[in-house]
Amino acid sequence: MNQVAYYYGTGRRKEAIARVRLIPGTGAVLINGKPLETVFPRLDHQNMVMQALRVTQTSGQFNIQALVEGGGITGQAGALSLGVARALTKFDENLKSGMRKFGLMTRDARVKERKKYGLKRARKAPQYTKR
Repeated sequence: MNQVAYYYGTGRRKEAIARVRLIPGTGAVLINGKPLETVFPRLDHQNMVMQALRVTQTSGQFNIQALVEGGGITGQAGALSLGVARALTKFDENLKSGMRKFGLMTRDARVKERKKYGLKRARKAPQYTKR
């Protein structure tokens, strides 16, 4: 008996880190112990989290349990999306190529640029005065 209780994947985006478990079940989604609609009220964030399951046509097969910390709402949704995609590849390696076509397997490496001295933000300079 080589039955796996769950499939695990880690996702990161900006400052957010998501630890995702895919448990064979009915399709319930719990994020930090709360339902998906409570944590992500916006539909585009909900779609981002569920996109990997839709692309692989496994949306009713797994319950998602996730712990997400750090970052904002969009970063957390992106981290969850990557975590779900990585967990699905642990379930079936053949799903990887289909998810890669939709960009679900790529870690979005864009992070906030640091502030530089003499500037107001990373690139915004103080207003130039001629006189």
